[in-house]
Order: sequence, then structure tokens, then C-alpha cells
Amino acid sequence: MTKTVVLVVEDEALIRMCAVELIEHAGHTVYEAAHSDDAIRQLEAHLEIAVVFSDIDMPGGSMDGLKLIHAVRNRWPPTILILASGRVSPSVADMPSQTIFLRKPYSEDTLLKAIAA
Repeated sequence: MTKTVVLVVEDEALIRMCAVELIEHAGHTVYEAAHSDDAIRQLEAHLEIAVVFSDIDMPGGSMDGLKLIHAVRNRWPPTILILASGRVSPSVADMPSQTIFLRKPYSEDTLLKAIAA
């Protein structure tokens, strides 16, 4: 299996911790961020990040998850984008092309398959 570098962006510490643990256990390298501003700093510091897995609803940063993934697509075009929410289901037109959307609660298998894609 190829080791992928993943950035998990989630404001809920427990959910973030569980996602990080799951992804690391699958053999990937993981960075984490609590909001969009942290995420941008991580992306600027770690150019090897290949996947951004972000929640949509995130207080504390200058952008929500949807705006964040648009910013990521513009600045780091080859990045794989995975967006998750239990409250909002964005339309395909609202997301950058080739964004994977996961409805919370998502299964561990579904998340790992999205990262492998």
C-alpha cells in the first residue's frame, strides 16, 4: 500500500482524533487542523499533503469547509478533496470538481476507500 499524506480538518476534537487515529492505523501520515486557518498553515508547511479531509461546519477560522476546499483546489490543484457533513449536503455544483462527499456518520471503510481513490 502506498503511504498517503492526509490533512484532517475538523473542529470537534474527538471526531478529529478518531479520524486521525483511523487514518494513521491504515498506514498513512496525518496532519490535523481545527479550522480553515490552521489548515492553510499546515498545507503551506507540508507540501507533501495529498489529501484534505474536511468538515463543512467549522467555527474559528476565516472560512467554512466548503470555502476551504475551493481555496485548496485553487492553490494546490492536484490535492484529493474529501468533504464531510452530517448537517449539510452540498450539490455537486457547489463543490470543486472531483470532490468526494461523505455524509456523517461515515464508515471507517468508506473514509479509507475515499483516501485510496
